[in-house]
Amino acid sequence: MSTTAIHVDPGGRRNRRTIGAALAAAPAGAEIVIAPGEYPEALRLERRVVLRAEHGAGTVVLRAPGGVALTAAAPDCVVRGLVLRGADPAEPVVRVEDAAGLTLEGCELDRGRVEVVGSTSTAGAAHNAALGFADTLEADLGDPTGGGVLVIRRGRLRGARHGALVLAGDARARVEDTLVETIDGIGVALSDHAVLIADRLRIRDTSGSALRVRGDARLFALDSTLDRAGRNGALVEDRGELRMLDCRIRAAGRSGVQAEHEARVHLNDCRITDAKASAIATGGAAHLSADGCRIEAPAGNGVVALGVSEVTMTASLVTRSGFTAVHLGENSRARVGGCRLDRSDEHGLAVVAGAEAQIADLTVTDAGMCGVHVADAAGLTMVASRIEGGETGIRLRSATESELRECVVSRSRRTGVEIGADAVATLYATRIAESGSAGVSVESGARLRMDGGGIFAVAGSGLVLGRDTTPTVRGIRVDGTGKNGILFGDGAGGLIEHSDLSACAYPALHIGRDAEPRFVGCRIFDCARDVGHSDGARPVFEDCVSVRVEPSTLPDSSPGTPGAPPRPTKPAPVGGVAPVGASPAPVAPAVVDLAELGEAPPPPETLDDLLAELDELVGLGGVKRDVGGMVKLMQTVRMRQEAGLPAPPLSRHLVFAGNPGTGKTTIARLYGRLLKALGLLERGHLVEVDRSALVGEYVGHTGPKTTESFNRARGGVLFIDEAYALVPAGVANDFGGEAVATLVKLMEDHRDEVVVIVAGYPDEMERFIASNPGLSSRFTRSLLFDDYSAGDLVRIVEHHAGRHRYELSTAARKALGELFTAMPRGAQFGNGRTARQVFQQMTERQAMRMADLDAPDAQQLMVLDDMDLPRLVGSD
Repeated sequence: MSTTAIHVDPGGRRNRRTIGAALAAAPAGAEIVIAPGEYPEALRLERRVVLRAEHGAGTVVLRAPGGVALTAAAPDCVVRGLVLRGADPAEPVVRVEDAAGLTLEGCELDRGRVEVVGSTSTAGAAHNAALGFADTLEADLGDPTGGGVLVIRRGRLRGARHGALVLAGDARARVEDTLVETIDGIGVALSDHAVLIADRLRIRDTSGSALRVRGDARLFALDSTLDRAGRNGALVEDRGELRMLDCRIRAAGRSGVQAEHEARVHLNDCRITDAKASAIATGGAAHLSADGCRIEAPAGNGVVALGVSEVTMTASLVTRSGFTAVHLGENSRARVGGCRLDRSDEHGLAVVAGAEAQIADLTVTDAGMCGVHVADAAGLTMVASRIEGGETGIRLRSATESELRECVVSRSRRTGVEIGADAVATLYATRIAESGSAGVSVESGARLRMDGGGIFAVAGSGLVLGRDTTPTVRGIRVDGTGKNGILFGDGAGGLIEHSDLSACAYPALHIGRDAEPRFVGCRIFDCARDVGHSDGARPVFEDCVSVRVEPSTLPDSSPGTPGAPPRPTKPAPVGGVAPVGASPAPVAPAVVDLAELGEAPPPPETLDDLLAELDELVGLGGVKRDVGGMVKLMQTVRMRQEAGLPAPPLSRHLVFAGNPGTGKTTIARLYGRLLKALGLLERGHLVEVDRSALVGEYVGHTGPKTTESFNRARGGVLFIDEAYALVPAGVANDFGGEAVATLVKLMEDHRDEVVVIVAGYPDEMERFIASNPGLSSRFTRSLLFDDYSAGDLVRIVEHHAGRHRYELSTAARKALGELFTAMPRGAQFGNGRTARQVFQQMTERQAMRMADLDAPDAQQLMVLDDMDLPRLVGSD
């Protein structure tokens, strides 16, 4: 049966002059073929017809003089190759009415939205619920029981206001190979019971969210891209459902995906990059799953879950997040398996408030703060996971029990596992290794059960038990600690069973005052001492031995006579075996960090020694003079106070202005020690923070974060690097302003307890100080850190060489000077950091050179020559 063809050509004699005239004459099923040109008409399709541009896409422009350019009021309508242009970008350019159907192929739609409507009745909802995402819609185009149906293929929508594609009621749509761009509002909006399948949809440059799903609507996106949304990449609310497979969301102005209320979101093999807030955020009672996804460089969290929402993540990566990689708060729940959290500026995983997390096969690497942080009443179960790097490996501060099973915690800069006051923790077969301080620390009031596993090669003590703690420890191994194997604070107790301690630099066990731990079946190997103790220690040893250890004095440790006087016994010979605590020689308690409880501090540093250390620093002539002058001023202040005279006005807070690598952190650390030596600070320690440690990720979070960092610096120096980042230029309503206000108040409330140093580029620091009157009144002195000269950089390299037992040849010194003189001083130049990098490169090149020699002697192995210098990029 042939199709009726009606031609439209304004200049033709036998053709219809207007498309409207052709429609009026066309029977159902007719094809209307349109000659090139612009047609100022508004069309209504009331019968099944096809409109086709005779000479292909873009040659026919339908421009509405007012109202809707094209309204589909019948099923099975098709438009091919037309440009549809609306009169008002806030109004529809195309409208598909209830029970109508329209297919747009190769069409461009400009200045107006595409609107598809349908029934909001229960019957309409049931119809769409029965469709399922996997069904195609072509078979339903003529179904009169459903709402409007739209199919767009190879289309382009642009220039709309409020929304580009809007589906309501029980409308249905399928979009393929289509671009939506430059929208003043939402890209695609679904509400009520609408359903959309999008295949290779691209949405870019919307002022609102790229996708919004509300009501009971459902959207399935396949191989689609959402670029540069002004708000969220995808926003799902109410009971809406979103499924995304192999999609990309880039540079969303807020969250990449936001799920609220009772929404359901399923992400498979998706990539979310450069979100300006969190990559994924859930709240309310939303459910979200992410499988095989990659989240990169969000300014906020990788994933944040609040309310009573539930998140499931599998086989996914979160990397370079500006805040915590995965943050679970309020009463949210999460299951995470086979994922990696990498290089977050804050924590890798944070579980706080009443949240709960079940974690398996998780890897956390190089978090800026804690690899895993658990606090408040949150609960954590973690199995077969690895935490590498971070300030602290795992920090548990929740009264709800946290359980680690078959986990590995390694390379943390400070403590491997930190168990806070009143926290409850169980560690099964968990290994802690290579931490910069203690392996496991347990604060007073905490409860620890440790079964199997061990602590290896940590710089501090292996297991540090705070005052009055009573842990239960079975079958662990502690090996290669820089200090004690196990340190018991005053009054601590508990049970240590069938555990081995070996190669501890300090006494394997230190027992604090009035501590009463019990040891059963334990062994100590290859340690300088087995036990050190404080007065009143009353440990009990049963079936414990020391092997190749010089034993120490302890009271009789047989079960029936705690506290009896020491028994004179002959110490075991080297390589021998003896009962633990059997030597008559008195042994002083082990010396440990103050943070590791119960030990005497080292002798105080003298002011002369510290000033000599300052003078030995390379370069920094002006800074040295300024610091020396401040020391003399403070000495005078101190003498006036001791003489009963009022002290002159004095601000100890400083601005350090200079480029990276110019020694700002080194001077800040030395400044704190000088103030301690002068008696103006209690501890003189340095706490180094930046914006990520002070600024929170949601309302009400910044104040407590800033206060926590400030409190850690009490008695010492708070050093804020790149402080200008707290007040970003041209950004209003940033949480950094709250951090500054909190900081100013804390500086006033604790003016004698903390010295604050803010540091950064000179011009940026001027802007930062001027941003708040409270800053300008408190930071009245600035120290300018000049870049190092070429000669200074050579001396820095020599300093590093001496520390590592290398020597520079005369030729190497000369070549180094020439290298640093010729080196560009651009943004990549790191001053002292560059010198360290050059030294490292020289040792690597020398090592390669030595590998080619048959038997280099000691002198050859020590000398760095001019041939070991790296070449400048672009040099011959």
